[in-house]
Amino acid sequence: MQRKSEQEPGTRLTQVRKIRIDGEQAGQRIDNFLRRELPGVPKGRLYRLLRRGEVRVNGGRIRAEYKLAVGDEVRVPPAWIRVEASAPSAGLSASIADCVLYEDKRLLVIDKPTGIAVHGGSGISHGVIELLRHARPELRDLSLVHRIDRETSGCLVLAKKRSALRELHGKFRDGLVEKNYLALVVGDWQLGDQLIDKPLLVRHRKGGERHVIVSEDGKSAQTRMQLSRTYGKYSLMQCSPLTGRTHQIRVHAQSVGYALAGDERYGDAEDNRRAKKFGLPRLFLHAQSIAFADDRGNDLHFTAPLADDLERFLTKGAVEAGRKRRS
Repeated sequence: MQRKSEQEPGTRLTQVRKIRIDGEQAGQRIDNFLRRELPGVPKGRLYRLLRRGEVRVNGGRIRAEYKLAVGDEVRVPPAWIRVEASAPSAGLSASIADCVLYEDKRLLVIDKPTGIAVHGGSGISHGVIELLRHARPELRDLSLVHRIDRETSGCLVLAKKRSALRELHGKFRDGLVEKNYLALVVGDWQLGDQLIDKPLLVRHRKGGERHVIVSEDGKSAQTRMQLSRTYGKYSLMQCSPLTGRTHQIRVHAQSVGYALAGDERYGDAEDNRRAKKFGLPRLFLHAQSIAFADDRGNDLHFTAPLADDLERFLTKGAVEAGRKRRS
């Protein structure tokens, strides 16, 4: 059993539970199942529980890679799990619930506002997933299908059922999901239609902050970039990531000399100050659309209109800021 000398703030000790696996839970690895059932328990402790035989399936020991089947009975041992210190505000939960673009029995698609992470953790109490679960408690199996950065606005897909989650993860792995972003880059784009094919490596800075670099030691990453329109000394780009690496569009654009406007991590500090002065409040990156086939083969295509703050900068601030930069 997981031991602690005393309870830590924000945790509670669970009791032994036996869970019968249904069709929605089947097919996932036991370690992934435990992460959901025992939130906040470090990965290393979960694996120790498995090695020691404290987690049992149908009365027997199993390995971490075991995939659950319908009818399996899982013994979940006692453990100190994380509990929310406080529930999110009703207003914030309601505001996220109002961002729904599409919903059916299996899927939920929202237009994620900027400034809200997709999930809590690392000092963030409540992300999109926690807010939606609070607003819609009947959606007990609601899960993120993919992720977009906290600063990025636009289309985000969530699965209401495990079967839908598995299916869509497969489509992402097989390259059957089409994603399109709008990004404003600093500079007059002169590269034409470009396929940027550069491997990306995630590095962790002090405090756990993620920073991505182009490196032969990284993972394969490809982004198509096409000029949509120029605004003074800025260029509005259509970006289609063919892979889903961390900060992919931001790093690929910067690697060819065109950092995203408002990008405080990979952009130029002076350019960012100028853009902010003329009305750009944040990173100019918007998940404009996402498309894939549903379980019956019907094409689904979802679009989120450009966020108001970004639209205002294009119509009022971008040209003036570009003139200031030129002078």
